[in-house]
Amino acid sequence: MREIVLDTETTGFDPEASHKIVEVACVELFNHMRTGEYFHAYINPERDVPDEAFQVHGLSTDFLKDHRIFGHIAGDMLDFIKGSPLIIHNAAFDLKFLNHELRFAGFPSLDGHPFVDTLFMARKAFPGAQASLDALCKRFKIDLSRRSKHGALLDAELLAEVYLELKGGKQHGLGFTSIETPNKQDEFIAQRSSIAFPHRTFPVTEEESQLHEKLVATLPNSVWNKG
Repeated sequence: MREIVLDTETTGFDPEASHKIVEVACVELFNHMRTGEYFHAYINPERDVPDEAFQVHGLSTDFLKDHRIFGHIAGDMLDFIKGSPLIIHNAAFDLKFLNHELRFAGFPSLDGHPFVDTLFMARKAFPGAQASLDALCKRFKIDLSRRSKHGALLDAELLAEVYLELKGGKQHGLGFTSIETPNKQDEFIAQRSSIAFPHRTFPVTEEESQLHEKLVATLPNSVWNKG
């Protein structure tokens, strides 16, 4: 199952008041594990960044003016998240901005796109407790040393870890594997194990029998020697 952890940074709180997205990040999960694939973009908001917003994420008007506008990155972002549920902390905020920007740029909105709100999950799991991303990272002992300011990519990576903990931890669902990300070898083994090979219908040759006996002789505690 593929899921996308998404986060944004903005110039303020209300897109209807001309506030814009300045950073968006999407981190890919497969079976609740990070794959290392992600989408990330800084965005020119075509307006000044208020000082209050700069103090939160550290993205200045001068830095952002040399980056692409939202309409130029929207297609790539939609391609990356296509067909996968979104994992968002306080989803109403991010989706409000994304839908406003998408419509303004002439793209379809995310209305109807499946999503999971980790803020709702946290409040349900820990009623009355603080449910900010910082608070949840501290609760689950997730390293926050890199987070001097908010940043969409870092926050999406942290949220991926929080989401995993909210789902029950790294071994949720009795998945007793120590491998946290899928790889080509895993896929090959899974595909090969699902193939029903036909039973052998011809006898073993003398040469094959001798080779088998030589192999067995080299194996300590072989099942063939425990007759």
